[in-house]
Amino acid sequence: MLKKGDKSPEFRLQDSNGTEIKLSDFLGNNVVLYFYPKDNTSGCTTEALDFSALSDKFRKKNAVIIGISPDSVTSHKKFEEKHGLKVLLLSDTEKDVLQKYGVWQLKKMCGRESMGVVRSTFVIDKNGRIADIFEKVKVAGHADKVYGSVCEL
Repeated sequence: MLKKGDKSPEFRLQDSNGTEIKLSDFLGNNVVLYFYPKDNTSGCTTEALDFSALSDKFRKKNAVIIGISPDSVTSHKKFEEKHGLKVLLLSDTEKDVLQKYGVWQLKKMCGRESMGVVRSTFVIDKNGRIADIFEKVKVAGHADKVYGSVCEL
């Protein structure tokens, strides 16, 4: 399990345009890495819109916002365009990064168990170290809390 102070695991994933993005591309910047279950669902849409609304404030704090889910590049593109999102969305269809960060877990809903993404956010400092972790996130007010964490860096 990752903890504050750990080096953030490197990854390579495609964005909504099919461009390969590496975490190390952002060394020297703060990174907000948020993991979410599914494009175009109510909670995930609200979270993406909340981060998008604060994107200029995050940018002024030298922070990049990256959302990762197991959805496809095509799904991300549609999600981004439909809602005018201002965050970078990365596709992890193989769930490799989800597993590296420990957010692909057994979930229980209505008495059924299945594997899925536990909504989580990692704040990564300009040196690539984990500065803060938000687990089992509740969407309401989350983007503001994360912004507060970035302001402390």
